[in-house]
Amino acid sequence: MHAPKILLSALIVGLSTAAVAAPETYKLDPSHTAITWHVDHFGFSTPSGKFMNVEGSVILDEEEPESSSVNVTIPVSMVNTGVPKLDEHLKGTDFFDVATYPTAEFKSTKVTLTGDDTAEVEGTLTMHGVTQTITLDVVLNKLGKNIFDKQTAGFSASTVLKRSDFGITTYLPGLGDEIEIEIESEANL
Repeated sequence: MHAPKILLSALIVGLSTAAVAAPETYKLDPSHTAITWHVDHFGFSTPSGKFMNVEGSVILDEEEPESSSVNVTIPVSMVNTGVPKLDEHLKGTDFFDVATYPTAEFKSTKVTLTGDDTAEVEGTLTMHGVTQTITLDVVLNKLGKNIFDKQTAGFSASTVLKRSDFGITTYLPGLGDEIEIEIESEANL
């Protein structure tokens, strides 16, 4: 009589162990990932620019989201404001100095859940030869199969950083120091 109970218990334990998902590595989709920034232009307007072709990965741990991580490389040399002459100025030594610093990197160090689908992701941003700690407010928009039957994770994130913290000080204080950042990203298995 005890044998069926033991077998049933073993089966239940086996099924529950099999259901635990291991962390999975998602690769950022560069055609569906954009980092948009906004800066105060002497109080007259708030123009924006964008970085596309962002590369990186997200290790997503559904069982322990706090163990998730992200590592991203941003091609600063491809800054796009929609105004070619301004793009060239931003690539120069007054701002990004892309001849010396063609990329920026973000590496997460800590994930803190703030809700069912939200988190604060703290990490280091290295840009213009300077590394600073920043925190992203992240929303997991959707996790599931995309139209091509690929497992996809979609995220939105935002933060505010000071460009002077990264040694980019041209035209301060007239040209704003605080830069608003908005990120939209999809990543696939």
